[in-house]
Amino acid sequence: MTDNTPTTRAEAHASPAHHPDQTGRSPWPALWALVIGFFMILVDTTIVSVANPAIKAALDPTTNNLDNVVWVTSAYLLAYAVPLLITGRLGDRFGPRRIYLIGLAIFTLASLGCGLSSSLGMLIAFRAVQGVGASLMTPQTMAVITRTFPATQRGAAMGLWGATAGVATLVGPLAGGLLVDGFGWEWIFFVNLPVGVIGFVLAWILVPDLETHPHRFDMVGVFLSAIALFLIVFGLQEGEHFDWAPWVWAMIAGGIVMMALFIWQQARTKSEPLVPLALFRDRNFSVANIGIATVGFTVTAMSLPMMFFYQLARGLSPTDSALLLIPMAVLSGVLAPIAGRVLDRVDPRLLLVPGLLLTAIALFWYAALMNPDTPIWVFLLPSALMGIGQAGMWGPLATTATRNLQPRQAGAGAGIYNTTRTIGSVLGSAAIAAFMQNRLEANLPGASDAGGDFGAGKLPDFVVGGFSDAMAQSTLLPAAVLLIGVVAVLFMQRPAHLESRR
Repeated sequence: MTDNTPTTRAEAHASPAHHPDQTGRSPWPALWALVIGFFMILVDTTIVSVANPAIKAALDPTTNNLDNVVWVTSAYLLAYAVPLLITGRLGDRFGPRRIYLIGLAIFTLASLGCGLSSSLGMLIAFRAVQGVGASLMTPQTMAVITRTFPATQRGAAMGLWGATAGVATLVGPLAGGLLVDGFGWEWIFFVNLPVGVIGFVLAWILVPDLETHPHRFDMVGVFLSAIALFLIVFGLQEGEHFDWAPWVWAMIAGGIVMMALFIWQQARTKSEPLVPLALFRDRNFSVANIGIATVGFTVTAMSLPMMFFYQLARGLSPTDSALLLIPMAVLSGVLAPIAGRVLDRVDPRLLLVPGLLLTAIALFWYAALMNPDTPIWVFLLPSALMGIGQAGMWGPLATTATRNLQPRQAGAGAGIYNTTRTIGSVLGSAAIAAFMQNRLEANLPGASDAGGDFGAGKLPDFVVGGFSDAMAQSTLLPAAVLLIGVVAVLFMQRPAHLESRR
């Protein structure tokens, strides 16, 4: 596969009228309708991070083990990640509109179950169902962009996708703070009900029925990837809790072996593999997947120590904690569409390298500031820097990954890309839980086994210093991982559509 061939074929299908359904409609209204659901998924992730202390205080008040409440996020992300490879293919086979609507219905109903949960286990179970719904929805958004926008205009469409991520980082924490403070943690899930209904109606009306493509589904691949991911994530998440017992390491090693077996099986599958490895011959697709894995890891991991620090070490309310993210969200939301339009005309590295690097620098800055004596307003500065960085991160990575995909591969490519992002998020959630617990033990020996809680208002003064140090040290982990993404994107190639302009 060469860079030029996929681009030419994609444009042959998508560019004549921008509407493969032959209705003559602009693709933008359909994209806006799909973005509502995508927005809700992202909001749901960020909104929960703000509510974690309140959820822990309500449903897990008797322990100081932060791993328990982190499973509210990890269960969602695990159930989200595992099916993504096949849900992208389902969109190709049955139509992205139909699969999206099914996923949105599942997600909305599961949100009701989350809000009605009376125990931590019940909440985790419904969050897993939410994850399944989100996994059905997410690939369809990118697939529709790939199939209805020509390659030369996908940057603008993905700019909207990236802006959605930026705005969600503001709306999620703010809405979460207001809802938790005003009504209780349950309402961060109840709020999804009207949004889900509106999104369903708009998608039903505005999203066209696109051409379907027959696919065989590699169920062996689905089984192997699911087992591998579960073993790795569960081992990482619970390792610190079980003092890294030999069986924990055996579980992680088993997961790695199963993942290797999955890759081997995919390479040998003659009919239609779950992951078409030929897609990775496109260097930009491969590199973008590495980049988005580090971004998924970082974005998920950074919010947990940050919110625990704000609320427990500094005594801020969930709303006040969320307000500190306003510069990040505003700047990201404003600049992302601009970055998308610029991306259609420049080498993606010109946006991605500074975008990822500025975000990493902002996290190191946060870690340096996370102590009891830093004036609260100072945290607005790294927030602003991170907003500038994120504008050059989300959309450019997605656009670069999908730019050269053939229409028939849109679902598979989008599924792989979103799976990679979500696997990064799952690993980020699991790793930060283990790392936070490790840092707490290092700075406050015996804290996780002591009575009391880490979820009911400001901590006593005598533990604030150690707790702050633990959260600051934990923030260094996502910062370091994002630097891997910076190095990776340096190896991207100039896109084929820019080469044709020379």
